[in-house]
Amino acid sequence: MKNIRAEPIYLSPPHLGGTEADYVGEAFRDNWIAPVGPHIKLFEEEMAAYCGVNRAVALSSGTAAIHLALDVLGVGKGDRVYCSTLTFVASANPVLYQQAEPVFIDSDPETWNMSPEVLERALKFDAARGKLPKACIVVNLYGQSADLKPINQLCRKYGVYVVEDAAESLGAVYQSSFSGTLGDIGIFSFNGNKIITTSGGGMLVTDNADFADQAAHLATQAKEAAEHYEHTRCGYNYRMSNISAGIGRGQLRVLNRRVNEKRTIYQRYAESALPFTYMPEASYGRATRWLTAALLPEGVASVPFIHKLRTERIEARRVWKPLHLQPLFKHADSFLHERNTAEMLFNRGICLPSGTAMSASIQQEVIGFMEEYFHQSNPQEAVVF
Repeated sequence: MKNIRAEPIYLSPPHLGGTEADYVGEAFRDNWIAPVGPHIKLFEEEMAAYCGVNRAVALSSGTAAIHLALDVLGVGKGDRVYCSTLTFVASANPVLYQQAEPVFIDSDPETWNMSPEVLERALKFDAARGKLPKACIVVNLYGQSADLKPINQLCRKYGVYVVEDAAESLGAVYQSSFSGTLGDIGIFSFNGNKIITTSGGGMLVTDNADFADQAAHLATQAKEAAEHYEHTRCGYNYRMSNISAGIGRGQLRVLNRRVNEKRTIYQRYAESALPFTYMPEASYGRATRWLTAALLPEGVASVPFIHKLRTERIEARRVWKPLHLQPLFKHADSFLHERNTAEMLFNRGICLPSGTAMSASIQQEVIGFMEEYFHQSNPQEAVVF
């Protein structure tokens, strides 16, 4: 009987760089284990410097950052908010928090990100009937920036704010700018599976000082400057803790290395004999390949393939189920390509193990197992008829 591996291979587990414990230890030594502390300010300054923006606000999650972005931009009850459809639900849930209406925009087949063509059609249609959105949440999928230049031009033309959801793309480049810095407000996630992590956490970045000040104010329960607790707005408990910020400072020091490691992992898959069509890298930038995402050959079912990998303790996942197909959003409007690109990507797309601590030899084991699957003597197990 074939031995099952002792240690599972996860999709994208945390990978510490070595200095995180020093920063956390400093917080313990100085008794800065309360939510506030010096690591928060330093992490914000270091993130702003890395990205090339004026301000950064450290928060409890990427979702919190999107929520604050919408609040700061004045999105409220009944407002329409455009959102990429091929993304995790956290990109759109904050629209519901604000009692606004999400509207989903299809993907571009060349980038898998929001289609400028479909966006333009949606804006023209809604402008003609006087229902333009207040904001557009553009998601940078799997470590690749959306095509922000035409998207920004369209949104400026129609007076629509752009929130750049760069939760999955920290370290990616669009033309000469870092991902997350092209919209009115950008957001990052430091969840445990992201390219760098603070265990859980996020960041809001912007060149607009007023937006940053408002976000920081709202994130601390919107407390006014008074000797007593005074509140004129509804606030939230969204600030990052000092300990988490210490982890983030250590992680930020290895970010460039992690980007190169992710790209190397992708390259090994791409150079193998696996019959995948990989997510293209757009000519306008440099993707991080946070997750190596690919399309299975036509006719091959993703679920049996993923389940077979699971028997070997290898984690793989389907790409995001488009939000316009989610029961939660069954009443929401959507604008789609005639060929419904996001749905096609969902039906055939998978994400492969992409952890940066995965050695070349372990990755070759993963590749070998998948190659064996596609050359099995009983291909009926892999194919939908």
